[in-house]
Amino acid sequence: MTTVTIERLGHHGDGIAAGPIYVPRTLPGEVVEGDVVGDAMPQPRIVTSSPDRVKAPCRHAAACGGCQLQHVSNRFVTDWKLGIVTHALAAHGLEVQPRRILTSPPSTRRRAGFSARRTKKGAMAGFHKRGADVIVEVPDCLLVDPAIAAALPMVEALAIAGTSRKAELSVMVTTSLGGLDVAVTGGKEADPQLQMQLAAIAEKFDLARLTWDADLALTRRMPEQQFGPARVTPPAGAFLQATPEGESALLAAVTEAVGGAARIVDLFAGCGTFALPLARAAAVHAVEGDAAMVRALDAGWRKAPLLHAVTHTTRDLFRAPLDVSDLKGFDAAVIDPPRAGSQAQIAELAKSGIPVIAHVSCNPVTFARDAKMLVDAGYRIDWIDVVDQFRWSTHVELVAGFTLNA
Repeated sequence: MTTVTIERLGHHGDGIAAGPIYVPRTLPGEVVEGDVVGDAMPQPRIVTSSPDRVKAPCRHAAACGGCQLQHVSNRFVTDWKLGIVTHALAAHGLEVQPRRILTSPPSTRRRAGFSARRTKKGAMAGFHKRGADVIVEVPDCLLVDPAIAAALPMVEALAIAGTSRKAELSVMVTTSLGGLDVAVTGGKEADPQLQMQLAAIAEKFDLARLTWDADLALTRRMPEQQFGPARVTPPAGAFLQATPEGESALLAAVTEAVGGAARIVDLFAGCGTFALPLARAAAVHAVEGDAAMVRALDAGWRKAPLLHAVTHTTRDLFRAPLDVSDLKGFDAAVIDPPRAGSQAQIAELAKSGIPVIAHVSCNPVTFARDAKMLVDAGYRIDWIDVVDQFRWSTHVELVAGFTLNA
């Protein structure tokens, strides 16, 4: 039995004691004891608790791996996430304090990826246990939209119909204007018998769309998403912002950053989360590597009323970033890359002379690296907003406004 004091919280949500020893579900200042296995104390007992320790609001929190921070006060989480951003920036010599953090309410996640398995008596569906392939059923999940929480019987029905007891089914459930949009991977081949079963499940649970790997897509209603005045039908499983509230916060910040720009380039545009709302006031050129997402964006723009021109290019911005000549003539740029950031594209933006840049990021570490490139090229960081769409998780998103110094 070892007794340790937790010194800090790591980026994955574990408490870290000297050694280092990683201790799950603990907080700085807490004294804990337990057996150390390798560099971890998997089953700690709290000897002295932190004043920031709270009772987890969800009854599944102890077993479920979906949330890492339900045992932590809101005040601590806010300060910790803001600190992650400031520390990432400071590592590159950038002394900037975020101006605010915007946290999505509980029960607002509009998509969730469930795992499901057949059992002797039927099936079980939920999230994985922390650090294991064991599925934890979460019928009262406080994180997701109530319509998604209520969809677990549907996920179980899919597992019974379409997988063996040795396999695991992955089921992405997304809310849409037309109802639930369900994308399944890892199932059996959709032979005629399974197709009939899937059609019956879609009917019984009133699904808008059910997609089964690359084999089958049953569409009963269009699973549209609202982006400004446009309605877009994304490809099955396509990226969306995690919550409507988070998307609204990001869009408001991006709109503030681009100001009165008349011509905007939107890099890593997806299905038009930013491009289509921005087109109410400006011409937008959207660039995205996924052709299906570009087609969805274009179809949404063509049906929307009173929008400026939205042109588009399908292009892999990692391998072929827009260069200075491509960026000529734009008044503002929006960039929302994946977690790895986009050093090659940022390097071209830094040389472009575009007056303002709105940079959205889901990784403070790569954001800080890319922000340093812009600052070294003569841009200043006007402000940073942290947008906490992934409540009770260690995930941190942000949006920043950059202006080119005169």
